[in-house]
This record gives sequence, C-alpha cells and structure tokens, in this order.
Amino acid sequence: MSASALALVLVAALLHALWNVVAKKAGGDGRFALIVACFIVVVWAPVGLWAGWDAVPRWGFPEWALIVASGVTHLVYFHVLLRGYAASDLTVVYPVARGTAPLVASLGAVLLLGESLSALGVVGVLAVTGGVFLIAGGPGLWAKAHDPAQRARVLAGLRWGGATGLLISGYTLIDGYAVKVWLISPILIDYFGNFARIPFMLPMALRNPAAVKEAWRAQWKHALVVATISPLAYVLVLYAVTLAPLSHVAPAREVSMLFAALLGGRLLGEGDRGLRIVGAVCIGLGVAGLALG
Repeated sequence: MSASALALVLVAALLHALWNVVAKKAGGDGRFALIVACFIVVVWAPVGLWAGWDAVPRWGFPEWALIVASGVTHLVYFHVLLRGYAASDLTVVYPVARGTAPLVASLGAVLLLGESLSALGVVGVLAVTGGVFLIAGGPGLWAKAHDPAQRARVLAGLRWGGATGLLISGYTLIDGYAVKVWLISPILIDYFGNFARIPFMLPMALRNPAAVKEAWRAQWKHALVVATISPLAYVLVLYAVTLAPLSHVAPAREVSMLFAALLGGRLLGEGDRGLRIVGAVCIGLGVAGLALG
C-alpha cells in the first residue's frame, strides 16, 4: 500500500471512531438516522453538486442500481449499529463489528469458493477470535457469567456487533466494485447513496412526527457532527481504494478499532480499557493476517 493510501486510511480511521463515539453518546434510533441523512444532504450539497455536475447525467441503470444497493445496505447497517449501541458498550459492539467483516469474507471464500487459508490466515482467524474475547471482557467474562444483566449485555454486544460486521462486508464489496469497476466517484457513491436511504426512512417519520421533533430537539447537535464527519471518513477510504487494492485497504482501516477502544473507555466511561485495547490490537493483527494469508 502506498504512503498516500495509508495516510488516507489512518485519518479515516480516526474520524470513523470519533463519529461512532458521538453516535453512541446520542443514544439515537431510526429517527436519529433520518436526521443525520437530512443533514448530510444539506452539509455536503456543494461538494455533491461539484462532483456530480458532469458525471450524473451520464449514468445509466448499472450506476443507479449500485447507488440504491449501497444506500440500502448502509441504511440497514446504521440502524443495526445504533441498536447495538443501545444494547451494549461501544467497546464491545464496535470492535466486534469491525473485526467480523474481514473474518466472514475469508471464511466465506473457503466454504463457498473453494479457497484455502494459509498458516498465516489461520493465525489471523485465531487472533481475531482472541481479540473479540478480550474486548468483550476477557477473563472477567467468567465473573460476569454469574450476573445475568452483565452477561446479557455482553452477549447482546456480540450479536449486534456480528450483524453489523456482516453488513459492513456487504457495503464494502458494493462500494469497492462501484469505485474500481464502474469508476463512480467516491463522493457520489456516498452522497447519492445517502439520498437513496431517505425514502425508506420517511414512512417512519410520517407515522409519528411528534417523536421525530422530540429527537430533533434532543439530538440535532450530535446528528450534525455525525453528518459532517461520517461521509468524510468513508470517502477517504474509497479514495484509498482507488490507490491500493481493496484487500489491503479494508484490513488497514480496522486500526479504527484501536481509536474506538481508547475513546470508548476515556470518553464514555466504559471499563477494562487496557484489556480492550490489547484485544483491539489482536483483532487488527488478525485481520492483517487474513488479508495477507
């Protein structure tokens, strides 16, 4: 991977961890996701118009199909992520989600495509598994096993984090294909994908407009921050994909788990920060092993 691509990935990883912390603090749900999407339309409109003025009129069915597929997958991902944050700690949900996507892709290639894992790849699988165990509480899990409430919270984080990881792998493949094969601008795949999400969220808002107004009053500041940072983080990743192989960029961006483990413990008061950082490092090394193996 070139130095330019690596720099883009590192900046994107920090931004990604930051907006996840903000989303966790907001405690939002589908209404929060709608507010974020509406803010993105406004905040990023100048950039979207600049990037799409000449390109969008030339799009046909394949480009628009990729936009809709990307938007819907991102929408489901964001809803599942928010549900996970409501049910468990960020330092459980976020690293499990970020580590699951490359893990599932590698195992899927072995089971469905007849590919094989090298010794380094097997080590990567074990490292990811161990990292998930450490981030979820490590040896302390045995103590928590006697507390039904704590056990339920950890298990919920593992479930929601795993589901989020599956969706991450889905939109990564869709958007990587759009950028590398169909040469759609990273800015446009993200901006118009956001447009595609809004119609799916409007029925919920129309059913209970009072609840949306309440969410707006309580969460608009958090939503504005997420709407400003999250597209930038992802666009930087997609630009890195244009400079380096997707199989290199996707694992490299998992360094965001290190930032999230630190920020989640320091800013959100979630415990076992040191143990969770060690777990995040294990997942990052494991994902790198999967990419190389």
